Amino acid sequence: YAPWCPACQQIEATWESFAKESGRLGITVGKVDVTQEPGLSGRFFVTTLPTIYHANDGVFRRYRGSRTLEDLQSYILERKWEAVEPVAGWKSPSSIMMHGMAGLFHFSGWIRQIHNYLTGTLGVHVWVSYAIFILATLLIGLFLGL
Repeated sequence: YAPWCPACQQIEATWESFAKESGRLGITVGKVDVTQEPGLSGRFFVTTLPTIYHANDGVFRRYRGSRTLEDLQSYILERKWEAVEPVAGWKSPSSIMMHGMAGLFHFSGWIRQIHNYLTGTLGVHVWVSYAIFILATLLIGLFLGL
């Protein structure tokens, strides 16, 4: 989820109720703010918000059903998750490929922090910051090409 997402705000009360029922259902319910944990959004290949996953014994399934409390509970109680196709091995959050995606998301966050430092703290003009990143990209490409 993301705090600014209208769909996430709409399901928040339902999700909190679902989390309160987690002990009775024998599961653990959590939520992750993708603005605070960008690596997880890369690892889970989050393209829409909110995105709900069911994980059991290292097997991940994306929940695409109705977002009512009753439907979420029946998904668990009636074991409807067993009929859902697991996430493909290469797209699984525990795969090497998704570890790489998480790294790219962390790297982009690091670049944003540098940009904010240059423009906010040092007072460098935005376009000068962009030029620095363009130059760095070219130099890294030339170095790797050699």
